[in-house]
Amino acid sequence: MNVRRKIAVLAMTAALAAGTAAMGSPASAAACGVQSDSRLHCGNSVGAKGYADRSYRSIVRGTLNTDYNWFVCWGYGEQNPGGNNIWYWTQLDNGAWGNVPASSVYTGQDPAPGLNQC
Repeated sequence: MNVRRKIAVLAMTAALAAGTAAMGSPASAAACGVQSDSRLHCGNSVGAKGYADRSYRSIVRGTLNTDYNWFVCWGYGEQNPGGNNIWYWTQLDNGAWGNVPASSVYTGQDPAPGLNQC
């Protein structure tokens, strides 16, 4: 392998490692909390769906395409894979508003302490 190719491979490996480290994960729960704007700022699953109602049977209004978002409030709804029935209300990346199941939001506990119920 020539020197230029080795440098290119090393640069691509470093870029991939940096991108992986920046991705959200349950470890993001440490940076999760209600801030001075009264919103929950928290890591979440990339591609998390926002539903019209707090039910998987309702219409999908959009998704969260980034791994860190804010949520205005929480409410009770359908049981989710996280083992509870908590859902968070937020503005989705397409501008629509939707309910995201707690299993897609990396909180330390649900509902998130200090966040208003809606």
